Amino acid sequence: MSNAPSWDVYRSFATVLRTGSLSAASRVLGLTQPSLARHVDALEAWIGAPLFVRSQRGLSPTDRALALQPHAEALVAAADALQRTAHGRPDLPEGTVRISASQAVGVLHLPTILASLRQAHPALQFELSLSDALDDLLQRRADIAVRMTEPVHQALIARSVGTLRLGFHAHRDYLARRGEPATLADLHGHDLIGFDTETPFIRAAMRHLPGFDRTSFALRVDNDAAQFAAVRAGFGIGICQTVAARRDPALVRILPDALDLPLPVWVVMHEDLRHGARYRAVFDALATALGAIAGGRS
Repeated sequence: MSNAPSWDVYRSFATVLRTGSLSAASRVLGLTQPSLARHVDALEAWIGAPLFVRSQRGLSPTDRALALQPHAEALVAAADALQRTAHGRPDLPEGTVRISASQAVGVLHLPTILASLRQAHPALQFELSLSDALDDLLQRRADIAVRMTEPVHQALIARSVGTLRLGFHAHRDYLARRGEPATLADLHGHDLIGFDTETPFIRAAMRHLPGFDRTSFALRVDNDAAQFAAVRAGFGIGICQTVAARRDPALVRILPDALDLPLPVWVVMHEDLRHGARYRAVFDALATALGAIAGGRS
């Protein structure tokens, strides 16, 4: 097909699709809404089919748009990876490195690690993708990832750096008001903090807590950092990383013999990046620092 749209048209389409509106996409890309509308119109004209249904509520993607989404996202990821790789010399730790990590690791551990790394290598810049969904390193949506499951693909370099432990914790002020539970059954009389949406990991963890489910929680939120903040605020009893809780002397671990969940930590990158100085520097620094936190060996 001739007269294929330019690259910026695909980026605009992917961003509008991801954000759900021209106004939101314009803020992300720094383009005007009329420019984005022209890009969408150009792509629709080229493929000969509508990509969005326009209404007062905004833009709703058509089936054709949803079919194109993974390909457009792959183009965006590849272009972003190319830009990161092109920025900086490969023999020096300089340039941008994109890191994928869970919300809890990204909030509780990475800021301190990256601050030290930036001091050691001032020419390094970082992008953080914080989500409990795994970024696909094979698609180069991230350069390095901190994962809680062992990667199995041979194209990935993975290093096990230890194990974080999860357990019940509460603020001293909450326990002073409500008392400390002596058994799992006693938890039914307390304000519990937990998940809103069940995931495979949560489903496996809940096997250790018979008689409890989503309705048992007085506060439900699908964000580990928000759950931890609620525990620190004295809302009630929640599950969090023991190493993070030990940093706050006001937090008390509850029922350690009843719940002590292991959370293995892996630092992972694509094997194609192993010779890049910036990626190796960040990979090694993350492995060393997280290994010290998780009690493993880097």
